[in-house]
Amino acid sequence: MSSKPFTLLGKVIPEGKRTVLDLKVAKLHTRTTVNVPVIIERSTNPGPVVLLLAGIHGDETNGVGIIREIINLQINKPKNGTIICIPVFNIFGYLIQTREFPDGRDLNRMFPGSATGSLASQFAYQFTKEIAPHVDYVIDFHTGGGERDNISQIRCNKDDEKALELAKVFNPPMIVYSSNIAKSLRDTLNKMGKTILLFEGGKSKELNPTVINEGVNGTKNVLIHLGLIEGEISVRATPVYVKKAKWLRAQHSGMFQIRVRNGAFVKKKEVLGVIQDPFGEFKKKIYAPENCHIFCVNQTPIVNKGDALFHISLQE
Repeated sequence: MSSKPFTLLGKVIPEGKRTVLDLKVAKLHTRTTVNVPVIIERSTNPGPVVLLLAGIHGDETNGVGIIREIINLQINKPKNGTIICIPVFNIFGYLIQTREFPDGRDLNRMFPGSATGSLASQFAYQFTKEIAPHVDYVIDFHTGGGERDNISQIRCNKDDEKALELAKVFNPPMIVYSSNIAKSLRDTLNKMGKTILLFEGGKSKELNPTVINEGVNGTKNVLIHLGLIEGEISVRATPVYVKKAKWLRAQHSGMFQIRVRNGAFVKKKEVLGVIQDPFGEFKKKIYAPENCHIFCVNQTPIVNKGDALFHISLQE
């Protein structure tokens, strides 16, 4: 039995074929057209529509690497349903390796957007109107900003049972309870009734093989679970659940040395790092305030007072 017609960006997507469409963004000030490639693989059998999206921040290249590898391994060719890949969402930022849109705005704070707003707002609006209504599930790939290095993790709302179920299936090292942020892609999709997982792994401007492997394997698990592809779900370990968290911030400015492994479980009063001056006169240790897991580390060598250094779990 044939599936019902599936239309995206004004075009009917044929069954059993690869289709590449362009989400038209705008033109550069040189009048050069900038388009976002949208790669659609539709099977001949009915099923859910899954969107894999990366690069909403243009310098978060690990997510781009994850989707690229998924396409390379042909994991995005479904036996049932449809898989849509957008490897580079913020094509402007990706071109010059910056987080923001050309208008200086964070695209992930502009949803659902406006037809007459800023450039970033208009782009968010176009996605919200032309792509979002046609998908059922979304995996949105991110990294830590700047030198903040995230252990591979899935973030989802603690009250979203569907997302939590898929997070467990994804099987990342950590599952972090995280409320939706107003005007984010996740918040908008959630309000539209879509199930969305937000993957965080590594830091900006890197291609980390471990992070990419975690993202590919987790996505494959989800696609198998939803019935889009065949295979067996791979369970590597039981994820650590981070239900409450806080940032440990620098109490002093200086040179920063990390003394623990990202992702590690540490005990109360264990030394996490050291801040010192370049002249050998000043040295301050940073201690764990309680037994906790570390799931993000700031890898910058120089810190200022107040900078976020370690993202840690808290006991309930």
